Amino acid sequence: MKWSIIQLQKYRNEDFKIDETVDMNELTERHRDIRQVSPVHVTGRGDISSSRITFHLQIETTLTLPCARTLADVAYPVSLQTVETFILNSSYVDEDLNEEVHEPEGEVINLRPVIEEILLTLVPLQVFSDKAMKEEGMDSGKGWEVLSEEELEEAREEEQQEEPAADPRLADLAKFFDEKK
Repeated sequence: MKWSIIQLQKYRNEDFKIDETVDMNELTERHRDIRQVSPVHVTGRGDISSSRITFHLQIETTLTLPCARTLADVAYPVSLQTVETFILNSSYVDEDLNEEVHEPEGEVINLRPVIEEILLTLVPLQVFSDKAMKEEGMDSGKGWEVLSEEELEEAREEEQQEEPAADPRLADLAKFFDEKK
């Protein structure tokens, strides 16, 4: 995923296709939640001009992350499309550009750090394993339980239908209101 600018300029009027599989397990050292990274498959094309090189990429991989409840390994698939632009001459930088642009490292364009940063920004705060989502043990505790909206509505209707039992100390008060009528 590293090319010299001279090498890429040879493809200025031709299609520059990308179809590579890259090992990026070093992401496990950069983010504490990433336990493993399957080989990253990068496909796409490069549009090459004298002032910039624009890559249209499709990135696919699977990150192994810990379950937020059980800490078990969870496979988190990643599939995204991105457009990354490298400016070859800083005098061509347009201040009004809304997109982020990258600069080459000397005379070399390296997509690897760009892809690493994209993958790091896609790591979610929490993931849950299928087993943790199905377990009933986490839906209740001492004095509390999690209800769906339907269960909550049913519980409210049942409470409204039940006649509240009168406190025996207030039984004489109920007679007072009956006598007024």
